[in-house]
Amino acid sequence: MGRIIAVANQKGGVGKTTTAVNTAAALAAMKQRVLLVDIDPQGNATTGSGIDKHASENTTLEALMGEVPLADCLARSEAGYDVLPSNGDLTAAEVQLLDAPMREKHLEQALAPVKDSYDYILIDCPPSLNMLTLNALVAADGVLVPLQTEYYALEGLSALRSTVQQIKEHRNPRLEIEGILRTMHDPRNNLDNQVSAQLIQHFGDKVFRTIIPRNVRVAEAPSHGLPVMLYDRASRGAISYMALASEMTRRHIPQPTNTPA
Repeated sequence: MGRIIAVANQKGGVGKTTTAVNTAAALAAMKQRVLLVDIDPQGNATTGSGIDKHASENTTLEALMGEVPLADCLARSEAGYDVLPSNGDLTAAEVQLLDAPMREKHLEQALAPVKDSYDYILIDCPPSLNMLTLNALVAADGVLVPLQTEYYALEGLSALRSTVQQIKEHRNPRLEIEGILRTMHDPRNNLDNQVSAQLIQHFGDKVFRTIIPRNVRVAEAPSHGLPVMLYDRASRGAISYMALASEMTRRHIPQPTNTPA
């Protein structure tokens, strides 16, 4: 059964879509079966995966509203993972969902028929807590939180933790913080290092050991419609996302249980 991970942060500009795309590509490179769900009307995860968001006939909108089975909306990326594409039309779903029955469960219901076909389903969320993000969090098993190592990021993390806890209590008891990923990190910057240390102090093993550095190749890759894995496999960014994928898969290996002889 696939593990569903929402890549979310209410603060923008933290490398959320970059993380969703490149983690999907890295997991696919490890022979994992991966689906990337783009639930952001900006459609950046779609274009970053090399898919023309304007040419997609069936998208997240149709799957979310139950008009077309989700499996019939998928596109295949060059990096070897499937994509549920999105574009600006998805903005309409926010309005339509407000009056829909079970409005926060539409994505969960759409994913149910394909969940067993994947090892990982990653959901790229909008940078705000709206009805689309709520659908992602209700469908998810875990939340991967990309976090730039700067002062204001800590305040945003506190708000996101509160949101996750409320959803866990009232709508999705499975939901957990999958992990906190430090992004755009510059080890030469004292503030970056201080924030990084504070994260470990407060959140312990919820902080991924992998750190994503500031890397020009990671920044350039989306303009070519490629994950950094395909754009420059030898770059520090690509190596870091491979390390993250490896760390994620290790976390999900079932631990042996000790039984008495």
